[in-house]
Amino acid sequence: MRKYTSLPPNSINMLSLLIESKVRLPQCMTHSRATKREQLRVQGERDFFLGIVRDVATDLDLKSLSQKTVDNLTVLLDADGASLFLVEGPRGGRQTLVSKVFDVHSGASRFLLPGGGASTDNEVQVPWGVGVLGHVADTGETVNLQIACEDPRFDDEVDRIMGYHTESLLCMPVRNAYDEIIAVAQVINKNPDRDDGHFTCKDEKLFETYLQFVGIALTNAQIVETSRQEYDRNRNLLEVVHDLFEEQTSLEKVVLKTMQRAQKLLKCERAAVLLVEENSEPNTKFSKLFELNSPHPNGQNGQISNKSRNGMENGNVSQYLLGLAERVAASGEVINVAECVEVEKGSVGNVRCLLAMPVRNRNYQTIGVACIINKLNNLPFDEADEQLFEAFTIFCGLGIHNTLMYNEVEKAMARQKVTIEVLSYHATASNKEVEVILEKTVPVADELNLYSLSFDDFSLSDEEMVLASVSMFLELGLVKRFNIEKETLYRFLITVRRNYRDVPYHNWRHAFNVAQVMFAILMGCEMKGTFSDLEVLGMFVGCLCHDLDHRGTNNAFQQKLRPKFFALVESRQYSWGMEEHRELLRSMLMTASDIAASSKPWPVQQRVAHLVTTEFLVQGDKERHELKIQPQALMDRERQHELPQLQIRWINDICLPLYNSLGQMNPKLNVMTDGALENMAHWAEKAADANISADCS
Repeated sequence: MRKYTSLPPNSINMLSLLIESKVRLPQCMTHSRATKREQLRVQGERDFFLGIVRDVATDLDLKSLSQKTVDNLTVLLDADGASLFLVEGPRGGRQTLVSKVFDVHSGASRFLLPGGGASTDNEVQVPWGVGVLGHVADTGETVNLQIACEDPRFDDEVDRIMGYHTESLLCMPVRNAYDEIIAVAQVINKNPDRDDGHFTCKDEKLFETYLQFVGIALTNAQIVETSRQEYDRNRNLLEVVHDLFEEQTSLEKVVLKTMQRAQKLLKCERAAVLLVEENSEPNTKFSKLFELNSPHPNGQNGQISNKSRNGMENGNVSQYLLGLAERVAASGEVINVAECVEVEKGSVGNVRCLLAMPVRNRNYQTIGVACIINKLNNLPFDEADEQLFEAFTIFCGLGIHNTLMYNEVEKAMARQKVTIEVLSYHATASNKEVEVILEKTVPVADELNLYSLSFDDFSLSDEEMVLASVSMFLELGLVKRFNIEKETLYRFLITVRRNYRDVPYHNWRHAFNVAQVMFAILMGCEMKGTFSDLEVLGMFVGCLCHDLDHRGTNNAFQQKLRPKFFALVESRQYSWGMEEHRELLRSMLMTASDIAASSKPWPVQQRVAHLVTTEFLVQGDKERHELKIQPQALMDRERQHELPQLQIRWINDICLPLYNSLGQMNPKLNVMTDGALENMAHWAEKAADANISADCS
């Protein structure tokens, strides 16, 4: 507080000092009513009156001030009890009377609560215009009853609950400097030994005089209370801003944190935010619902739920609330429901009051609807609540917008990372590389055994495979037919080679071997005439490029066209002149070329199988350690001993049906079936050896 000593001693600076420093406001020592009655007897009415005026003038706490006022009135007017009810609610709107303390008679040591309970922290509410208190608040009249129970405005509920009997009663409004009613005070049951137990005109005058000072004290205390509430609200809003900057990675966390603070500060039973689905116009639909239920009595936050659109449609979300939210989202208006509304059973029960506002992004577009339901004090949401909730919706909108933008930035960064990786890894062939290979002699296809389906997949180097590809382009007549320039062809093949990754199996060698099998089928098995030159070009280039940028992880094997092709061959009703049949044939030949390694001589097949297994095991390790999932058997390093059985199933279930079908169509392709059967026999021997070893161990 030392930094405030230089400030001028005016009320505004003192008020700021008290609020910001969180110093407990000064309170005078409270004396018992018996002590005060003794003071009245000793000091006399005049000095006692000045003393109780000073007593309330120095108290800035509403509850303490209310208690002092009740005690002072009871002693001053020699009554058995008193009460003070403060006016709450907007002027011109729905107002109510609230008592911070409620005393029935001087012997009562507890406060009356709604429902008849007892506590020092609860309040009693009286509806506006109801009973004597409500009548005085509504009309501003003074009510002096000698026999209270005979007046129709008197409510004897308190008497019945407490076992008390009210005879005389004096009730009067408390006004501020603007002559506005800010409270209602009443005293009951004057001492029967004085004035026959009736409140006199002198009592009314004394009552009115003291209430003028009470009005000043209440006004000051309410200013302090309002300032304290404003300080708390601003602090909460700053904490919301802090949350928004602290948490931008999760949409759920941003929305729920904002809702929690709104529910706590606005003291409501429930809070909800509904996000508008993009491109849902003209009929507004919501993609997600965030809901916060009633807080627990111990002050902890209530239960949080997060529902998708299906959850909203199939769950217990009130259609009444959804209808209001759709209306707010469509029109952008603020809806403040102040009366009790019955909604369908099983959703949210009765809505006593509801406040719904649009949530907008930085472009002032409605991206959601925020709702708060049922204030804990049973009052409607007032103008101050609307202003505060509007601030929350603004921050909520900014938080949602920032989070979505953050997610978009993350996606853009991921795309950029992949793009940079692709660009750095996949570069076109340099002029120097092309010049070097152009000087090489292109081998004759027959010398390299390229016409054979038993071609050795590992017989050529990377550069020799490029030259062999040129040879196959020439033999297929594609260079002449499509007028392909020599330098363009070489640059294309080198670029394709560079675009294959350095993985164990699905690399440039595998691509070349698939293309070689297609070449052998077209030329060695004399099937080139079945297809047009453009189809031949497409299939051959497709074989070269079919696994470009393969990262060593598998795709599910597609078998949708296989049964249709098998049935066509079995029935011998195919005609390669029909585009539909030829499309099936192209697909099956591409597939046969891709899996042709299973039909190659045993040394080649065994080596290929181990390369494929090495690649699959790397994927299995990633699945086990990074994705935390159990890999398939062929990718499980702990089941490598099952490789022979896996290869047998692969050849028997996948390869042989396709090879047999192609062999029925063209007998020259039966060499693939024979090779696969021979390899399956070798794998069976290895499987038997593995079983013997397992039995011995």
